[in-house]
Amino acid sequence: MFAALARLARRRSRLVLYLSGVLFVVAGALGGSVLQELSAGGFVDDSTESARTSKAMDDRFGAGAPDLVLLVSDERGVDSPAVTAAGARLTTQMAREPGVEGAVSYWSLGKAEPLRGKDGRQALVMARLSGDEDQVQDTFERLETRYRHTPQGLDVQVGGNALADKEMSETTEKDLLKIEAVTFPVLLIVMLFVFRSVVAALVPLLVSGLTILSVLLVIRVLTLFTEVSALASNVATGLGLGLAIDYSLILIKRYREERDRGAGTDQALTLMLRTAGRTVLFSSVTVTLALAALLVFPFYYLRSFAYAGIPTALLAALVSLTFLPALLKVLDHRIEKGRLPGRRSAKARTRGSGGQAAGEPMAGRHTAEEGFWHRLAMGVMRFPLPVAGAVVALLLLLGAPFLGLRLSLPDERVLPADSQARQVGGVLRDNFRAQETQALNVVLSDTPAPGARQVAPYAERLSGLDGVARVDSEAGTFAGGRLVQPPSVHSARFGAEDSTYLSVVPRDQSMSEQGRQLVAHVRGLPAPYAVQVGGPAAELTDSIASMNARLPAALAVIAVSSFVVLFLFTGSLLLPLKALVLNCLSLSATLGVLVWGFQEGHLQGVVGDFVVTDSITWTVPLLLFCLAFGLSMDYEVFLLSRIKEEYDRTGDNTAAVARGLERTGSMITAAAVLISIVFLGFLISGIVYLKAIGLGLALAVLMDATLVRGLLVPAFMRLVGRGNWWAPKPLRALHARAGLRERGP
Repeated sequence: MFAALARLARRRSRLVLYLSGVLFVVAGALGGSVLQELSAGGFVDDSTESARTSKAMDDRFGAGAPDLVLLVSDERGVDSPAVTAAGARLTTQMAREPGVEGAVSYWSLGKAEPLRGKDGRQALVMARLSGDEDQVQDTFERLETRYRHTPQGLDVQVGGNALADKEMSETTEKDLLKIEAVTFPVLLIVMLFVFRSVVAALVPLLVSGLTILSVLLVIRVLTLFTEVSALASNVATGLGLGLAIDYSLILIKRYREERDRGAGTDQALTLMLRTAGRTVLFSSVTVTLALAALLVFPFYYLRSFAYAGIPTALLAALVSLTFLPALLKVLDHRIEKGRLPGRRSAKARTRGSGGQAAGEPMAGRHTAEEGFWHRLAMGVMRFPLPVAGAVVALLLLLGAPFLGLRLSLPDERVLPADSQARQVGGVLRDNFRAQETQALNVVLSDTPAPGARQVAPYAERLSGLDGVARVDSEAGTFAGGRLVQPPSVHSARFGAEDSTYLSVVPRDQSMSEQGRQLVAHVRGLPAPYAVQVGGPAAELTDSIASMNARLPAALAVIAVSSFVVLFLFTGSLLLPLKALVLNCLSLSATLGVLVWGFQEGHLQGVVGDFVVTDSITWTVPLLLFCLAFGLSMDYEVFLLSRIKEEYDRTGDNTAAVARGLERTGSMITAAAVLISIVFLGFLISGIVYLKAIGLGLALAVLMDATLVRGLLVPAFMRLVGRGNWWAPKPLRALHARAGLRERGP
């Protein structure tokens, strides 16, 4: 395979470049419009009780959690005759709009006290929109412009879940442009110092550009068959840029090494692909397998990270192994054009032109026994136990806050401070007595006909549960275990021919531990008929339960696939186990920092303004684990492939570790810094969970490249000694036949 790639680069380089140019144009034209096809949401498992309840609410009652909320404000007071008449007209007008299943308000429900603000100057109109998420968005965009500002002479602010979803999608799209505008110049400057020449620094950007546009084209095709989250574009950009730089770095480094040894362009390309090319291919496989674990989850939000991440990893490797060698062939010695001032290697100074010039190796201008990383490894291996103990203690200390992790679904509070949805949501929390927009929906099925149903006793018991502010039903309104308002003409909306529903309004925030406890209490209360419970808090409860049910399978996919790849590279049973343990240790430290910073709020103001909700969006830890684990194993393959190469050559474990770290330490560190710049760009985003993902990935990568690769790996391998390379005889024979390794010149 690699010999064929080398022949392609040597003999058909210009054809490869022409075809890559065509792909660039086609992918840009077709994939560039993908953002308009992406969806918000995807946090709900359609097979759960809460999802079935939501469908039943739509099908039978045309009701459910409101998608659109109008916050009406008037200094005359919402009970004044003029405001009352205008509010009633506004509610009627909203209810008649196409795409609106139903609308209620403070005035239409007989001046229901919970829908009036504490100061008496604000009241709510709430509407349920029909259709799926995309249809809801279409209806909302039409209604937003019509009901903004002063309909019916009232001061109106638009809010609700539909606006929050819209603003999340718009903010994501805008943030992507801002992130690219900031990170690209910074990356280019840093890459000038890493690659040591202007032309060499531009090559990874070309590789990343072709990779990203190709991935966007793949995502565009996927949207024809399934829903894909708006966050997929961020994954394609961030991960595509990072992996393309990583793979370009390892390939160009090896190419320069071979040129410095005296190889011509063709020979250097062949050796580069046989050695570093093999590592790039299987590094992309490790990232792919880690991201494939997300496919076991029934949430299209999580699946979207796999839809974007898997083709990103594979296409980054494909472009790096085809386009980049062809470009190096055409550039030849011009790869060193625009070289930064600095001393060149002795061989590069003595070679002439004519296609034989080459720059210094990126690992440095010294032998494998003279560099910083060699000295560091030897220093660590002189005191392996104290070093390992200190680093493990530090990682455990950083990871301690992770034990207090609390999860929630995202709501408008993840948006930036100038978001209208966040501002309206803040008013609802501060100026209204109950969580009207967060009610639990309790559907009773297979009931007698209206008038013969025994709903009141059940509603009384529900209203007596801790955390319940009110229960609305066809039997009236209940609070504190008693009837507080008899049935009215508005109560008929709760009933159907063979079913009815009750609206359980909570006192506390739904996205909290109290909200989840209330769901458990409601579901545990005996009901007179078949019962289903839905609503925001139920969706959170069911989503976490669904995730936990599939988490073992996802972790097994990651662990088994990573173990197999590392075994094939090393022939060892112990080294893959070591990698799994150390990666989990460093990732727990990263998650601990995120809990401390975002859940507890210690990073508020440091990484931008955000609302401290005492929780973290439930998808963040899982996404971080899969993405960061894949990248960590990526670097593990880089390092162990070189250590194994040295060990096979010398049989000296200590020397192999030191030399392997010396040959890869600067490269892994440079790659970690570059990809961290990409991820830290996510801090520009106004969405809190994107900030958390970006900071978490950057921390995970940097800790892995420094504390783990620089300190823990040498210490561990020194303590174990030759046992690092042990495997039973049958597995040694298997590795001899199927093992993967860089094959040196």
